[in-house]
Amino acid sequence: MRMKSIVIRVGTKEDLPSVLELIKELAAYERAPHEVINTVEQMEIDGFGERPLYGMYVAESKKVIVGISIYYYRYSTWKGKRLYLEDIVVSQSERGKGIGKLLFEQTMKKSLDDNCTGMMWQVLDWNEPGIHFYEKYGAKLDREWVNVSLEAG
Repeated sequence: MRMKSIVIRVGTKEDLPSVLELIKELAAYERAPHEVINTVEQMEIDGFGERPLYGMYVAESKKVIVGISIYYYRYSTWKGKRLYLEDIVVSQSERGKGIGKLLFEQTMKKSLDDNCTGMMWQVLDWNEPGIHFYEKYGAKLDREWVNVSLEAG
């Protein structure tokens, strides 16, 4: 997928250092930079090992990665196979140029191509630009369910 000088392509393990930097940029935007404990080495094992746990697209501008979409599959007992959009990030300097739209639409296409019954993701309740972006696609925002997690160690 192309838009002027932007190329959307499947990410490779060689992209991981740039991908992790974008993840850290997102964490800083979401006011939680201290939460990122992942490493390039772990991402390579998890995404490019014998049983990949995630897939990703990258957006390139002049051979520099300026955006990412990271996804994986989950299973809903009610709906079946779902694609979960873990993160979509566009570098702050490149926002507002349609790169997020290209990444999002490529990820939606992947969901359809892989016969998923839908796509799911989260957005922080204070992220008004993100919320408005998703609402343009007719996304349903569910404010009823509460996120729950357990951390190892």
